[in-house]
Amino acid sequence: MSAREPRIQGDPPQPVSFRTENYKGGTVFPAKRQTWGELNYALAGVVDFDIQGVRYLSPPHYAIWIPPDELHEAWNQYDVRYVTVYVERSLCANLPPAPATLGLSPLLKAILADFAARDITLPKSEEDLRLAQVLVDQIRLAPRSESYLPLSDDELLGPVLRALQADPGDRHSLTEWAHRMKTTERTLSRRCHDDLGISFNEWRQRLKLVAALAMIDAGQPVQRIAARLGYSNASAFIAMFRRLTGTSPTQMR
Repeated sequence: MSAREPRIQGDPPQPVSFRTENYKGGTVFPAKRQTWGELNYALAGVVDFDIQGVRYLSPPHYAIWIPPDELHEAWNQYDVRYVTVYVERSLCANLPPAPATLGLSPLLKAILADFAARDITLPKSEEDLRLAQVLVDQIRLAPRSESYLPLSDDELLGPVLRALQADPGDRHSLTEWAHRMKTTERTLSRRCHDDLGISFNEWRQRLKLVAALAMIDAGQPVQRIAARLGYSNASAFIAMFRRLTGTSPTQMR
């Protein structure tokens, strides 16, 4: 039976508060709305979110931003170590107005790590309050996309992305795909940045992770997953997986 994380009751801490917790696989965070904004960030493991009916994937290195009043729920199939930042409504005016996947800057990660190391859940000193304000500024400045794996209907880029989704192990380079689409590598690269907000190689890495998680769920062995994703050996696949999730495929299984 899955564990259920109790709903947070009462008003959020003022003005920003922090929480770093370990959650066992099978934890469920029931659907709720909150009057404050929330930044969610996995240190290790992966969490699934449903925000207003849209699914978001939350692996390490990428945060999920939830503005005030958005209905959301979450669950983790495997053990995770997770950071949550609660931001009061008055500070959310200049933050993303809609749910988004955010790229995390080294500075933002360093502040969260510092608070966790010192067990700071509610900054009180002048120094810590200034750090909290810098963190809020970093949320505002963070590159954002609508989802972890954004898609495109662009006439050049769309067919490439659909082909890769059908075969995540495809090893053709961006240059080769551009040749297939009768365009230039520069044009296809620019469309990736304009439509997806990330590079072609970054998008392909994310696709491989999403595909790997599905195959792990299905109980497939690591060697087979590596081969299906186009890796010459399991070690290269494991290194990619550990870099993106903070854990190994075997530990996640």
